[in-house]
Amino acid sequence: MESPIELVRRFCAAWSDNAGAAELAAFFTDDATYHNIPLEPVHGREAIAETIATFIRPGTPGIERIDFRVINIAANGPIVMTERVDVFTLPGKSFELPVMGTFEVTDGKIDAWRDYFDINQFTSRMG
Repeated sequence: MESPIELVRRFCAAWSDNAGAAELAAFFTDDATYHNIPLEPVHGREAIAETIATFIRPGTPGIERIDFRVINIAANGPIVMTERVDVFTLPGKSFELPVMGTFEVTDGKIDAWRDYFDINQFTSRMG
């Protein structure tokens, strides 16, 4: 079985490879939690897939692609922390958003994912 850090590296690479929502959600346990702080958490693989789909669909908000550029990654057993720059591509523009992420891995799947970022920075760059 791959290590937690290898799993998270693969997950981040899947975003950069423009994987679909179902493929990304397959990295999670059935009852996982995804929390984009300061937004409300999302519970369960299906709800996570639906949330991811809202980020990478055409139309509002118009995000065409999100590239996860991992700057630093560290693990302590099943806990993996990432320092990333997420690059959002929209029609006619792109922008970078610094993000810190924490992943909890159980039996080869992501059981919890929390991302910390400046929501004001995100909304101002989205336009």
